[in-house]
Amino acid sequence: TAPAAAAAPAAPVASAERCRFICGIEWKFEPTFTTESLTRPHRVVTPDGRTEQARREQVFETVFALDLETTLPWLGFTAEAITTPFRHDNPVELEFESNFYWLPERLARGWVSSHFDVVDQFSPTERPGSTHAYGHKLDFELDTAVLPFKRLAEGRWLRGVELETSFDYLATGTPRKGDVFPDGTRYLDDENHLSFSFVVVLPIAPF
Repeated sequence: TAPAAAAAPAAPVASAERCRFICGIEWKFEPTFTTESLTRPHRVVTPDGRTEQARREQVFETVFALDLETTLPWLGFTAEAITTPFRHDNPVELEFESNFYWLPERLARGWVSSHFDVVDQFSPTERPGSTHAYGHKLDFELDTAVLPFKRLAEGRWLRGVELETSFDYLATGTPRKGDVFPDGTRYLDDENHLSFSFVVVLPIAPF
């Protein structure tokens, strides 16, 4: 029995040694409610010569996210596949995020976390004259999450549910002032870059 007892602590040590950089992987499903053109929407001249102001849109999205925890408490990564199920045109968007935690959960006793994200987004192109169906866009996000069921015991599924808000600034890849599209639509302003999302984060595995 002595050798077995002596060997027992070795497993965590070996596990820690194997954790070089990526130390945790979690799948999540995130129903998301987004308000686009958060501030003043842009104006366009329509093909028949009328000047119109774009409407502020409310969009429902479904997001499948893969979170990657690293050995650095302030750094994580996320890969997402996003669809808009109630839109007629429902292409899949892909996002690859670098998450920089300025408020990690451990500093708020596990109740709150917040991070600034640099996002590489691959979605349908929105610039006139593009010959590609998809284009790269650079997005910046500020995400803050609350874990309302943190008091539940370890292993309970609800314990991992999060309520999250996200402010987005889509820096590149959107229509700009002066752009003219094939149907004759001309932009009088840059398309609004800001959006706000409310997200329900549901853990899939592990939980």
